[in-house]
Amino acid sequence: MARVQPTEERPLDGRTIVVTRAAAQAQRFTQLLEAAGARVLEAPAIVIAPPPSWEPLDAALAALDTYTWVIFTSVNGVAMVDRRLAARALAWPAFAGRRVAAIGPATADALAEHGVRADLVPDEYRAEGLIEGLRGVVTPADRVLLPRAAQTRDVLVTELRRLGAQVNEVPAYATRRGEAGTARLRDALAAGTIDAVTFTSSSTARNFAELFTEDERRAWLSRVTVASIGPITAATAAEYGMTTDVMPAEYTIPARAKALADYFARVPRGGNPRAKRGGRGEPSEGAPTYRRGRGEPSEGAPPHRRGRGEPPEGAPTQRRV
Repeated sequence: MARVQPTEERPLDGRTIVVTRAAAQAQRFTQLLEAAGARVLEAPAIVIAPPPSWEPLDAALAALDTYTWVIFTSVNGVAMVDRRLAARALAWPAFAGRRVAAIGPATADALAEHGVRADLVPDEYRAEGLIEGLRGVVTPADRVLLPRAAQTRDVLVTELRRLGAQVNEVPAYATRRGEAGTARLRDALAAGTIDAVTFTSSSTARNFAELFTEDERRAWLSRVTVASIGPITAATAAEYGMTTDVMPAEYTIPARAKALADYFARVPRGGNPRAKRGGRGEPSEGAPTYRRGRGEPSEGAPPHRRGRGEPPEGAPTQRRV
């Protein structure tokens, strides 16, 4: 089938983009890509699942009145806390009197849907930004509850304890590798019909890459554009030989879609997209300068100022810092 020539309104006409986000989080990104003309192949590389045990979270929720702060680092954490509150015949008004921090506006919006106002939303949507916001506010007298993904970077816990706070980190959910749509994805890559693959966390990059052998990745990498949400994700992709071509300057869903549209607007039809380097999407000279936007990945996540990483997106980064 002949490719449709792009227009200014639909710069992704004729392009096929793979979205590797968890299925529950992919809808908005998919809609924006499709509105720009793309054909979207959803191939979730991660699945959000319950933690190994609900007991630590249930015990913490039963003792909410003993905490000064509750910190949410993802939309997933909010959703799972809501699930356990209902299971324990509790409700969000139990958070009254607790100070609440959210890693970014998407998480704050999720809390607002339950009537909880975030007292702190940092300008930098990652653990380091939360620490800067909490510095001078958290005291050694404070107890902090941190419901989040299992196996997450421990920088937040470490730095909160350096501030003197007592921290109770409890697993609110876990992530596992997603394999839905793998056969269709493999066929499309082998047929050369995929234009770009998008990664929104280190876990999506790692899980996607490990679906293929090194030889298989080498066979299609030369003709597929790789888009990563930030430098940590790009570094993980690079470990598997996947060099990032597109990285947005703002950590928001619209910015991700626009970065892809802008990139392909510069790539001539029939040319090798990987030969088109440089510009806003080129991360090889270091991390971009992130700006405050309206959303962060749900652990995602997880924008940012120039720095070492981006927030995870529902999946933890799997790296200790």
